[in-house]
Amino acid sequence: MKVQEHISPIEQYVIDFVRKLRSDKKITQEDIANILEVSRSYIGDIESPNTRAKYNMTHVNALADYFNMSPQAFFPEKALKLSGSKIDKSSKAKSKKTMKKNK
Repeated sequence: MKVQEHISPIEQYVIDFVRKLRSDKKITQEDIANILEVSRSYIGDIESPNTRAKYNMTHVNALADYFNMSPQAFFPEKALKLSGSKIDKSSKAKSKKTMKKNK
C-alpha cells in the first residue's frame, strides 16, 4: 500500500486495518459506506493515496459495533512514532511531570 503523505501514521494504520477487515470479510466499499451512512465514493477517497479523507472516531466506533469488536482492535498495540515530530523527549518528560502535578 502506498502511504499517504498527508495522513498521519495512526490514520494510515486505521485505513489499512479497515481495508484488510473489508477484504477478509469479503465486503465492498459500498457495504462499509452503508454501515457508516456515507457515500461509497467517500470510502474510495479514504482508501485512495491521493486524498486527505480518513476515518474519524465515530466511524471507528460504528464499524467496531457492526463487527462486534472493540474499537481498540482498530489501533496498534503501542503508539506509532511520528516522523519529523518537533517534540523532543525532554519536552515529553516535562509534560508528564506537569500532568502528575495537576492530578
